[in-house]
Amino acid sequence: MMSTVAMLAAWLIALPFSGVSLYLCWEILCGLKSLPRRSFSGQADIDIVILVPAHNEAGGIAKTIHGVRSVLPQARLLVVADNCTDDTASLAADAGAEVAVRHDSSHRGKGFALDFGREHLRAAPPAVVIVLDADCRLKSGSGEMLASAAFHLDGPVQATNLLVASAQAPALEGISNFAMLVKNLVRARGLMRIGGGITLFGTGMAFPWNLFSQLDLASAHLAEDLELGLRLARKGIRVELIDEAVVTSPAANVSDSRDQRRRWEHGFLNQAMSSSLPLLKLGLKNRSRHLLGLGAHMLVPPIALHLLLGGFAMISTAALSLISQSVSPFLTTLASVCCLIILLFLAWFKEGRQTLPFMALVRAPMYVAWKIPIYLGFVRNRQTGWQRTRRPDEP
Repeated sequence: MMSTVAMLAAWLIALPFSGVSLYLCWEILCGLKSLPRRSFSGQADIDIVILVPAHNEAGGIAKTIHGVRSVLPQARLLVVADNCTDDTASLAADAGAEVAVRHDSSHRGKGFALDFGREHLRAAPPAVVIVLDADCRLKSGSGEMLASAAFHLDGPVQATNLLVASAQAPALEGISNFAMLVKNLVRARGLMRIGGGITLFGTGMAFPWNLFSQLDLASAHLAEDLELGLRLARKGIRVELIDEAVVTSPAANVSDSRDQRRRWEHGFLNQAMSSSLPLLKLGLKNRSRHLLGLGAHMLVPPIALHLLLGGFAMISTAALSLISQSVSPFLTTLASVCCLIILLFLAWFKEGRQTLPFMALVRAPMYVAWKIPIYLGFVRNRQTGWQRTRRPDEP
């Protein structure tokens, strides 16, 4: 009797973990190759607004504006100086941007800033709105690609969003940037192939005005971009990845990036707990591979957390195998972990080795351990409010 209970318990651990792992492996495998290149005509005639929400960005807002002007000179640029206590508004105006100033301390967060900016635009609406965070840079040609795709597809599109760091950056910072590359490029391409649509990343996202004008943007949700993308999916609207279009931002210092990751990952985990199973249920009901893909995607925790759960699953199934005299659950768990590690290595070899040296990659277990406080915090002291991450060049 004891051995039967132990074997059942082992399978209850092994099967859910291995199932999620195999889906993650499938997503990575499908994303190792670039998406087919698409081109749209008439892009030079599209009226574009770059909408930049900015909270206390005096240190870098002028550089952002000059950077946008250098790659997309024909676009109208609107900066929303949101609850600023510094010179963001005046510096943005001096750099040549249109500025809308918002003061409402009871409603803080990027969603409220975007909503305010949209209302400002209603007097002279553009054809396409591209949302760009105040510390981001558009790769040359990316703005035109995003605007053209959003206009001609008449739907939301998302650029690849990556973090960049100097060659002298610590290994943990490089591994963190690689983890974001896996999420925002490799897995996003895989999700496009599996479900035909992805989530939103918050920056480098473009919308046709007829859609943007109707969105429910005013939100203080930790992952307001993710929440918005899932709401669109439930309405049958797909977010398409334009992987050739690239938006970059400087990686936070190691001392600040844990706070940044806590905000991102607590927001994702909150959203995943409430939406993954309902999305799968709705996908089955509607026979929608888009909703099924998103539901499965939301079941996958951040990769570092997934690897931690894999370690727990292997230890637990190994211990239970001593009682049940059956090693099958342990071997199933071990095989799924090994498969995931191999595919992560392939993703690094294909996309990450130019920026992350192999000797830094082998320190990945340190990165996983470094993130343990983030996941413990989700249980003990979950972050619920928006908090701006300190920029690398700020004191």
